[in-house]
Amino acid sequence: MKFIRFFLFSALTLALIYGLHYPQNVAQTPVPPLGKLLDPFAGFWNNAEPKKPQFASQLKLAGLKGRATITYDDKLVPHIFAENDEDIYFLQGYVTAQHRLWQMEFQTHAAAGRLSEIIGEDERLLEYDRNARRIGMVYGAQNSLKVMDSIPEMKAVAEAYTKGINAYIQSLEYKDFPLEYKILDYAPEAWTMLKIGLLSKNMALTLSRGEADFEMSNALRLFGKQYLDVLYPDYLPEQEPIVNQPKQWAFSPIQPQAPALSPNIIGEYIQQRYQQPNNEGIGSNNWALAGSKTASGNAILCDDPHLQLSLPSIWYEMQLQTPTMNVYGVTIPGSPGVTIGFTDSIAWGVTNAQRDVVDWYQIKFKDASKNEYLLDNKYVQTKKVVEEIKIKGKKSFIDTVCYTVWGPVTFDDKFGTKNQKIPFAMRWVAHDPSAEILTFYKLNRGKNYNDYLEAMQHYSAPAQNFAFASVKGEVAMWVQGKYPVKWKGQGKFPLDGTQTSQRWQDFIPQRQNVSSYKPSRGYVSSANQHPADSTYPYYVNANNYEYYRNRRINKVLDSLKGATVDDMKRLQNDNFNLQASESLPYFLAQLGKDALTPEGKEAYKILSEWNFYNDPMLSAPVYYEAWWVKMRVLIWDEMQKKDISLQLPSTFNTIKLLKEKPDFGFMDIKSTPEKETAKEIIQLSFKQAIDSIANWKQQNANMPLQWTFFKNTTITHLTQGMKPFNKTVINGGNAGIVNATSSRNGPSWRMIVEMDKNGVKGFGVYPGGQSGNAGSYFYDSMVDYWERGDYYPLLFLKSPSEKHKRLVFSQVVEPKK
Repeated sequence: MKFIRFFLFSALTLALIYGLHYPQNVAQTPVPPLGKLLDPFAGFWNNAEPKKPQFASQLKLAGLKGRATITYDDKLVPHIFAENDEDIYFLQGYVTAQHRLWQMEFQTHAAAGRLSEIIGEDERLLEYDRNARRIGMVYGAQNSLKVMDSIPEMKAVAEAYTKGINAYIQSLEYKDFPLEYKILDYAPEAWTMLKIGLLSKNMALTLSRGEADFEMSNALRLFGKQYLDVLYPDYLPEQEPIVNQPKQWAFSPIQPQAPALSPNIIGEYIQQRYQQPNNEGIGSNNWALAGSKTASGNAILCDDPHLQLSLPSIWYEMQLQTPTMNVYGVTIPGSPGVTIGFTDSIAWGVTNAQRDVVDWYQIKFKDASKNEYLLDNKYVQTKKVVEEIKIKGKKSFIDTVCYTVWGPVTFDDKFGTKNQKIPFAMRWVAHDPSAEILTFYKLNRGKNYNDYLEAMQHYSAPAQNFAFASVKGEVAMWVQGKYPVKWKGQGKFPLDGTQTSQRWQDFIPQRQNVSSYKPSRGYVSSANQHPADSTYPYYVNANNYEYYRNRRINKVLDSLKGATVDDMKRLQNDNFNLQASESLPYFLAQLGKDALTPEGKEAYKILSEWNFYNDPMLSAPVYYEAWWVKMRVLIWDEMQKKDISLQLPSTFNTIKLLKEKPDFGFMDIKSTPEKETAKEIIQLSFKQAIDSIANWKQQNANMPLQWTFFKNTTITHLTQGMKPFNKTVINGGNAGIVNATSSRNGPSWRMIVEMDKNGVKGFGVYPGGQSGNAGSYFYDSMVDYWERGDYYPLLFLKSPSEKHKRLVFSQVVEPKK
């Protein structure tokens, strides 16, 4: 029924608006050939699948070297056993494509700026494609491809994986195509190793593009240096960093030479420019407890990366076993190996490492031809790359991107804004050659801390906090990435692209990255906070650091003695709102209770009695959130400038200023003749919040005023346009809470691993299912577990002959003669 309802909606409305935040323009969406689509033997009906998976018991594949076995469990997780490494990656590619082909290709098309090619004409979609070309996504992937070709292990893995995907693609007839291909009327193309690189760059785009250079430049010009440091401090004393070891950094750092130039070289305000969608709420938690902190004496590792909630799911779960490895975890569909997981000896998990690894350089072209640009008092040649953006059913759009010593010129008179013509080139660490595949290749075979440490040396981008635990009971954390050595303030504002003195002078040696091994407190943890204490000898900056989740996690872990897996489950699902607990008493104290309306008094009572948990069925979180949203807008009214790019100060710093500087000039509302302080801001925003909640009640008359309905957490189809396949869930939490589930973002994979020497025990769940086919039971079969905060045991098999009641099907795979 679900499948038919989806098809009718799609076919009749043609609301197939593809995209990862892409434009919605139904009128220009091409109509699929309905004869083919409705064909009872090959059309959309063929995409409906029975609940029990149907596979041939034997499969022969050309390109396979030896005999292999694929065993599926009751979650449709494949456990692949092969006689050699080449076959394991071949089969990983084949099986992943079998379940996620359209997702894999759609994401690489998006990364390469090719969505117009498969969807059709749309102005905003074309802008997205142009931006992908102009920030050098393919350029970065090509540089990674060079590394793949140069390192034998990487090349062998990538080639085998690519061959496996193509073996599956070549086996397809039209009737076998995933549904999205049929609706959009196109066919899958051959997979390439370049696409593996594109997926890596796509993840870097999501996780390492948090720079605010333009916004800081505008703030400096608008408010001056004396206010800038107050509004956007690099480090606050309340921060609990990932590694806190003041004055114990036992190495000699590289000392960058700061040029004697003004940091703000732009002669005008920078307008709002094309940028990635706001990813507020994207974050992650991980921690690992040493055996000394647990009831069993075994180390326990926990990981839950927070990303956009989408169907098909971001992750694909599997086990891979050969004579050289036995690994279980989740993979990024289209990329070989296990990204987050465990072996029989070690486990690892990642969170995003907040660091500014993108800088913008103002370029001065010699003339309108853009053939030359000024560098160290002489003109040098640009490299021009002509980009043909194909548009389905229309003439191609031709764009030309100029490359400089810094990188591609993203913004110029042809792209960015309509009225501003300042050219800026992008220096991004993800453009550099990198070997992330090698990191996971080594982790997937890891036996001990030294193996983990060796794997870390090859990882560049996007920077991640790699938590580690082993069967020896030890734990560690490396804040791993390729980080430029910067002088204080470098990259906080756009830089002068006419001077090579503004360049990144070096990179932090890998062994000098922030790390912790066997800490005395008995655990490591990260939640996107500042990586190190203020004595770390390198300049560290990012546009946003977490101040709440990290402190809540540490407080709970500090209090635990004899921790268990159940304790870890509760912590991953923890809904305690530390922000509210630290701010709400102060807010309520500013209200004149007697002067409140009846509705205001009711809200005051609810908030006064709240236990600060954002549980799904409570109304108090609604009142707090509505109040905070209105309050933040009123405080920073000076920053609501339509045409100037600005960034609001962080939530933590805003609350700190409300408490400590109630007469701060920014508390005054510029549009009123009175001079407001924090007290008036708090009172006025409370009244506005009561009004906004009344409007919500009126618009949602059939819904109770409860947090889950107000927040409206929805897992959306990857395209954002297939609404009948969106899934709204009952869930608590919010951004800044350990259960960081907001309306569109949340824990994309929860994993807990107990490192028992007698057999590693894993538990996991993610908000989706193994199949990318919307007509399959396994499309969203794990969502109910995730919604309830439940987990299922991860079935870590020792051999293909092992028996277990959860195993439902086994497939023998042999070489095709």
